[in-house]
Amino acid sequence: MDANTLYVSDLDGTLLNTRDEISPRSLRIINSLIEKGMKFTYATARSLSSASVVTKGLSLHIPVIIYNGAFIRAADTGKTLYSVSFSKEEQRFMEEFLRKEGLSPLVYTFREGEEKVLRETFRENEGIRRYLSCRKGDKRMEAVRDGESIYQGDIFYFTCIGEREELEGAYRRLSEDKRFRITLQQELYRPEYWLEIMPERTSKAAAICELRKLWNCERIVSFGDSVNDLPMFAVSDEAYAVENAVEELKSHATGIIPSNDNDGVAEFLGKRFRAHGL
Repeated sequence: MDANTLYVSDLDGTLLNTRDEISPRSLRIINSLIEKGMKFTYATARSLSSASVVTKGLSLHIPVIIYNGAFIRAADTGKTLYSVSFSKEEQRFMEEFLRKEGLSPLVYTFREGEEKVLRETFRENEGIRRYLSCRKGDKRMEAVRDGESIYQGDIFYFTCIGEREELEGAYRRLSEDKRFRITLQQELYRPEYWLEIMPERTSKAAAICELRKLWNCERIVSFGDSVNDLPMFAVSDEAYAVENAVEELKSHATGIIPSNDNDGVAEFLGKRFRAHGL
């Protein structure tokens, strides 16, 4: 087994199929290779609690990358090994900027040591309501009282959900500010768009490089489907796009593998290690 290589997969649209799950076949192949010594993990925009639900059954020994690289955490204990957050000055700027833009974000923060996702109930739209409906029972979700600010604690992530037209102006203006990393993309399998705002230091690429050092790996092989995987591809020795990936990512890939509904990641890994007699 190639013990010096770290294999990193995106989740949604890549390792997860269109039913938002890892197929039994993929679980069987990947778990078998992990047991034989393969260093495998995932890098996702999801939180650990959300990712843990959709990756149930995956035998991970390597820490995972969540919130698009804002954190590296142990998958079993949740212990934070690496993190990035906004400075207080950046938080104040974003509060003023988003209010001027008429946007009410989901605010991801640590308040009194607890991870929370704060929102204003009177500004909820269909996209936010769907997001919340998929996270029933999630203790992080909290609506602030009338008159209370959502900009509390140590903030590390903002998400604005809505129509493209209401978000793209803020996207263009923030893209010019080098303090922040911004993405605007359509939600997978949905009509609404997500504007995600992170500190400039936040990226899957930076977190992967940190994880590579922590686990003493020489090479990185990554798998993805979307534009937010471009930085991850840029720092990888090999990078593979699933067949259902956006064309921009495919143009930066080492190669194209079968789609997420055809166990692309697992099939690739299985063939690679069978070629080495494993």
